[in-house]
Order: sequence, then structure tokens, then C-alpha cells
Amino acid sequence: MLKNLPPVTKNLLILNVLFFFAANVLETKGINISQLLGAHYFNSFFFKPFQIITHMFMHSLTDYFHIIFNMLLLVMFGSHLERIWGPKKYFIFYFSCGLGAIALYNTIGVWQIFELKEQLLMDGYDLSSLNNKIFNEKYDLISINSNKSNQILSDYILMTKSTIVGASGAIFGLLSGFALLFPNTKLMLLFPPIPIKAKYLIGGYLILETYNSFFNTNDQIAHLAHVGGAIVGILMVIIWRKTDRQNFY
Repeated sequence: MLKNLPPVTKNLLILNVLFFFAANVLETKGINISQLLGAHYFNSFFFKPFQIITHMFMHSLTDYFHIIFNMLLLVMFGSHLERIWGPKKYFIFYFSCGLGAIALYNTIGVWQIFELKEQLLMDGYDLSSLNNKIFNEKYDLISINSNKSNQILSDYILMTKSTIVGASGAIFGLLSGFALLFPNTKLMLLFPPIPIKAKYLIGGYLILETYNSFFNTNDQIAHLAHVGGAIVGILMVIIWRKTDRQNFY
């Protein structure tokens, strides 16, 4: 199968699998690699610039379905788009969708952390000292300054440590791009085994993810990142269609 995959898709597949197995090995040795390479909110003290890229190659270590499903979609849709666009254009598209995913994911979270910081400062916390204790997981040394601080402090710790991992944002960009270029292509579902046109199947999936972004926020899935990747994918295909009139799909 690898011999038949175009180069960028093949290398993305290999990198994702290598990252997954390496992360599993390191985690067994007590190294929290997911915390290091997964992306944090931009104003979290855990955030590092390289996480903008590395998070796309990390996946949940306890959920094998996460990486299997993403890699299956990468091979199915990514290889097809790469053959059409060529490696360079496809490479730009894939990573642009991944960047769009993390950008939209941060829109709400960054503001929430900012507000939590302001409330903690009003309650008299030294954020530098507090962040140091959270970073070193010395939670027993954190003293509650007021009765109302308990929930605020819990939310702050949760959000600053929160990570986003996975290629899903970029994958949703591939899905949306494919649906725009080949809306009437029939895709076969596994359960139930019936064919559905790409514009209905992928379009319905995007609508569901948009709904989940606002009304299903407690399932530990970054639905907003999926929407961000899809939006960038849609915009790029629309722009490329207008500037490249020689190719019609």
C-alpha cells in the first residue's frame, strides 16, 4: 500500500505512526510527551511555539480509534487530493488547515484563560508562584485565598494544562476540500453499507461538528478545531478555483 501512496501523504502517515508509537514508549518511562508536544492555549504557560506543528502528529495514547480513523481518512482523501494538486500545493493545503484548526480552537480558550487570570489577580494570587506550583504539580502547596477562588482555581489549572492533539483539524480540511471538488462522488458507509454523495455525508459531518462545538463541550474532543480546519480548507479551495481556471474537477 505504501508504494502506491503519493510522497507527502505517505510521509505524513509514517510520521504520525512513528510519533504514536514513540509517545507510547516514552509515556511508559514516565515522560509526559503528550503534555510537551500537544498544543496548549497560546496564553498558557505550558505553550511552546513548536507545538503548533507537533500537535498535528500526536494522538490520544489510550484511544487507538483516534489515530486509525485519522490515518484512514488521510490515505483515502489526502492521496487523492495530492495526485490532483501535486506535492507542493497539497503540502501547503494540509498544514494550512492544521494551523487554521489550532487558531480557531484558541479563540475562546485564550479569552477564558485571560478572564480566569484577572479573577485570580483580584483574589490576591501571585500568578508567577501559582504557575510554578502547577507546572511542578505541587498542588498541595497551593492555598485558597477566598471561598469563591476554589472553582476559579480549578478551572484555571484545567485550562492551562489542557492540550489538543491529533491530525483531525488538517483531516477535516481534506474532507471539506474533497467535498467541494467532488460533491457528487458517492462514498460508501460501513454501517449501514449504503452509498452517499460526498456533499451530503461530509457536509452533514461538518454541521454536526459545528453543533458539537457549542453544545457538546464536555466530551474531550476539540470540535472547534475540526471546524477551523474545515473552514480553511473551504476557503483555500474557493480561492484556488478562482485563480486556476485551467483545471476543473
